[in-house]
Order: sequence, then structure tokens, then C-alpha cells
Amino acid sequence: MNIQQNLNQIRQQITQHCRLAQRSADEVRLLAVSKTKPVEAILAAYQAGQTAFGENYVQEGVEKILFFERQNIPLEWHFIGPLQSNKTRLVAEHFDWMQTLDRAKTAERLNAQRPHFKAPLNVLIQINISDESSKSGIQPAEMLTLAKQVQNLPHLCLRGLMAIPAPTDNIALQEQAFAKMHALFLQLQQALPDAPIDTLSMGMSDDMPSAIKCGSTMVRIGTAIFGKRG
Repeated sequence: MNIQQNLNQIRQQITQHCRLAQRSADEVRLLAVSKTKPVEAILAAYQAGQTAFGENYVQEGVEKILFFERQNIPLEWHFIGPLQSNKTRLVAEHFDWMQTLDRAKTAERLNAQRPHFKAPLNVLIQINISDESSKSGIQPAEMLTLAKQVQNLPHLCLRGLMAIPAPTDNIALQEQAFAKMHALFLQLQQALPDAPIDTLSMGMSDDMPSAIKCGSTMVRIGTAIFGKRG
């Protein structure tokens, strides 16, 4: 498996889907989801020009972050999994982004535990857009309340929204969920005009075209870059 070829292919697909949606390819960032993948695979992706990586498991992510810091390789790390309250300190101390914020209490802990010498932790509020009981995330109606609470925390920087819609092969259903997310994103930008709300993280290997069509600014791709998990 050639990670460089896979990355080139994904970038071409992003460019192609942006063109179809009459968007600039610069509007969509690629987050390489490297959970369960060895540092050698991440290094290969970095050598192919990829600098932003997403991890689902706190301890595994921290070990990788420390490895690359020792190598003086500057990567951007996003936490994209569910976060237990006893693990907030590790995320606050080591990650650059936290994409799955869904509780004010978690936000307060991250804010208190973020080292003062580091830039504020970039956060995205996770929306449970398909209303699945098994999924994390808040209901759309709760978004503005949580967003305003986050805005008052000086060591956090609210950047936007994230969602993992229910998986489906039905393109119309995919687009329906993503269009709802885009509407919420615009609502958030209008409600908080002074906040740097610029990131709508949605779309993975199976539904990236629909996500880009509906306004995603960050796609989270793992399998198509690194292959299936062993």
C-alpha cells in the first residue's frame, strides 16, 4: 500500500468534488485519521505533505504526539473520539484541536487544564445530527447555549461544528443530514459574529462527496489513506 499515492488520490477527489460544487479546493482541509496506525504510517503521510492528523483514543494519541515532538516534526493533532472526563487533562495538555465537545462541564475542565503557555485549544461542538441514541453530540437546539458558554472560556477557541451522521448509502439522506449541519454552521456564524467560526468538520471516506457538496470545510479520512484497520 502506497500512502503517498492514496493521499494524492484523495486530494484529487477533494479538488474534483469542490469543482462540482463550484467551490475552491482551498476551502476543504484534509484530516488524516491515524487511529490504530503506527507512527511509520503517519511519518509516510507527513513525508507526502500531510500535517493534520486525527486520533480517537487519548493515550494512543498522546504517545504519537510525544514521539513526533521528540523528532522535532511539527504536526497538528485533532482529538476526534468521545472524551471521558478523567482524560480531559491529556487532551488539554497535548492536542491542538478537540472536535467532539458536547458538554459544558467538559469545556470547563479543558479550559482549566489547558497550559497557559499554549495557544487556546481549538474546539468544535459535536452535533448529533441523526438523533442516534448510540452517538455522542448535542441536539441542534442546544448548540447556541453551549457555544456561548465556550466563548466565555479564555483558553478555548470555538472554531465551529462537527458531526458523524448515521451511515447510509442513500445519497439523498446523506445530503439531508449534511445540509442541516451547514444550516446550523451558518446560524452559529451569525449568532457569534466576533468568533472565528470557520470549520465544519463532516465527511469521511464513504460520504465525502456529499459532505463537500453541502459545505464541509474539513473531511476526516482514514481508511482511504491508511487502508482498513487490522
